[in-house]
Amino acid sequence: MNRRDLIVAGAAIVGAASLSPYILGKSKHMGTTSNKFEVTKTDAEWQQVLTPEEFRVLRKHGTERAGTSPLDKNYEPGTYVCAACDLPLFTSETKFNSGTGWPSFYAPIEGGVDTSVDRSLFMTRTEVHCHRCGGHLGHVFEDGPKPTGLRYCMNGVAMKFMPGQAAEG
Repeated sequence: MNRRDLIVAGAAIVGAASLSPYILGKSKHMGTTSNKFEVTKTDAEWQQVLTPEEFRVLRKHGTERAGTSPLDKNYEPGTYVCAACDLPLFTSETKFNSGTGWPSFYAPIEGGVDTSVDRSLFMTRTEVHCHRCGGHLGHVFEDGPKPTGLRYCMNGVAMKFMPGQAAEG
């Protein structure tokens, strides 16, 4: 192998390593446990309490197929809570039909969600995750309705609906 081939091979390895989070769809907050969350569990512990699809979305930052969640077309009064830890996230009062195929809200309940930068899929988005357990919920975009102009586009499998009067938010 000549010097040029060695340099090209080295550059390819460095490039592939730096792009791997984008190619594999991982964000910088991909860990399974974190000291910054009130509720922390190992992957094995999460797999004991979550369905395979909940685990894939909440713990591995997956996305459910558009139009598959019954929560998308649910407009009953109530509260949407984290499927992993039951923290109230959104009220039915802030839900709207975005036409995207995922449950959408224009504002979360105060203290329910946090956001982080997601650089997967060759783009930069704002990831939304549960404040208590860090579970991946979806993403927030700046194309929502008034009064916030935000669209919290959530995976329905990451939430459970609690019918009744919506929690204060």
